[in-house]
Amino acid sequence: MNESTVPTIFDKRRRLLRYSRAWTANRAGKAATWLDNDMVEDVVDRVGFMQLPEGKAFIIGELTNDLALQLDAMGIHTWEGGPDSIDEERPWKDPFFDYIFSLRTLSTLNDLPGALIHYFNALPDGGLFHAQILGAGSLPTLRSIMLAADGDTPAARLHPQIDNRSASALLARAGFRQQVVDGRSLTVRFSSFERMIDDLRTQALTGILTDKPPALTKEALARAKAAFDDLRDDDGKVTERFEILALTGWK
Repeated sequence: MNESTVPTIFDKRRRLLRYSRAWTANRAGKAATWLDNDMVEDVVDRVGFMQLPEGKAFIIGELTNDLALQLDAMGIHTWEGGPDSIDEERPWKDPFFDYIFSLRTLSTLNDLPGALIHYFNALPDGGLFHAQILGAGSLPTLRSIMLAADGDTPAARLHPQIDNRSASALLARAGFRQQVVDGRSLTVRFSSFERMIDDLRTQALTGILTDKPPALTKEALARAKAAFDDLRDDDGKVTERFEILALTGWK
């Protein structure tokens, strides 16, 4: 897609800052890891099922380093990077990877179709691309809490989300063959509104929309906490749901 025609939904500078903050928190042992843990477990299961031969893999977006360690143990030699190490919306200079694994980064790209084409071109014939992202239907609890907080003047605070059919179409458009897109639900229980937001922040899941919504006022924050409290179950916790899409394509 021509760069001049790509809508700037996401702020690229804030995207990098968000990732850097999450990466630093993880290295300091102060970050939640349940999303990476779930995604890594699923990727490792898939690699084992597909019995991928030894090769070279690039991993982008992982915060915990667990996927790299497990793939290395399976004979797949890994290199890791984040959105601060490669511009996913531009061609790769010297691709030499047999496999590319992306965790969560695809869902915050302005030019997702273009990025998938670049990933396709970065692979040799027979190479594998696999991505895990948050898909449509994620964060319904937070969405309802934010609507309650904003009251009569709701703001766009959550990111647009891609669904299964759209993801399949984008893989096909990029040229991948044997595209497979499937989804699963991950539920997480939170004891407080503050814990929910902190977990999202330390996993690079907070908002980076170009049209930044207004900050919550003290009154709005109080409404958000009250809405959270209204959703507590018998054990005092609130459930949030994350719909994870797994995208796989072969060149």
